[in-house]
Amino acid sequence: MTDVNVPFDRAAVRRNRSRAAADLHRHDFLFAEVADRLADRLEDIQRRFPVALDLGCHAGSFGRAVGARGGIETLVQCELAPELASRAPGLCVSGDEERLPFKEGAFDLVASTLSLHWVNDLPGALIQINRALKPDGLFLGSLLGGETLQELRDCLASAEIEISDGLSPRISPTVDLRDAAGLLQRAGFALPVADSDRITVTYPDAFALMHELRGMGETNALSARPRGFARRGIFLRAAELYQQRYGGPDGRITATFQVLFLHGWAPHQSQQQPLRPGSAAARLSEALSTEERSAGEKAGPK
Repeated sequence: MTDVNVPFDRAAVRRNRSRAAADLHRHDFLFAEVADRLADRLEDIQRRFPVALDLGCHAGSFGRAVGARGGIETLVQCELAPELASRAPGLCVSGDEERLPFKEGAFDLVASTLSLHWVNDLPGALIQINRALKPDGLFLGSLLGGETLQELRDCLASAEIEISDGLSPRISPTVDLRDAAGLLQRAGFALPVADSDRITVTYPDAFALMHELRGMGETNALSARPRGFARRGIFLRAAELYQQRYGGPDGRITATFQVLFLHGWAPHQSQQQPLRPGSAAARLSEALSTEERSAGEKAGPK
């Protein structure tokens, strides 16, 4: 039996990343692309970050992307899989996103590129990140959203129902964009912002896509996943359905990755604060050129 409160097998997450370490440079396009987008967002913030943390760094995509951009002076990188940590250039330690090995207020910036979607307790992880930041420190993160690989999930589900008359656990729980900013606020971040990008990639066929996911270390790590070998016929049928439903005129298939971007600040008294209720200098009714009524007064004929 599996614990429904622990959806991910963290040992499997680590094994998947360790297995991918040697050839990750052949399959890290998505990590590199999202890291570059994070670096662009950081460059728009006109301030210095003396000490920064790259949480879940894989093989150092964010460090390579940010380079001299973003005002970072010292970058500490942290990765769950030691085999990947050893391939990240610069200062890197092996550590778990669920149990941060850093003291409170250690960093001016915490960045995270496509790692937190494998965390069992995301609100708890965000609270730890907040604690690791200095007052007025910045968290800038990215994780995969629920629309990711919707085409592959659709075809695998159809194939498995058709052949096995049932479904195996293959879909990871994800964060909805509508809830993302709320999670930041719940974790104590000030001025929380969440938005998303959609990245579409093409492959020769479904097997090329699945090979890529394995090379990225992003294969199934659900605690409730089937432990035995899946029937080959399921994957063959899924590939056939994928071509029928999502193949293009050139014969290639499309795959969608939804990336959620999270942006929040550790609280500080210098930050913009919401106005105290009743402190507005002008009335809304004046701005709208309408009549103001009390909350209990109903509109009626004059």
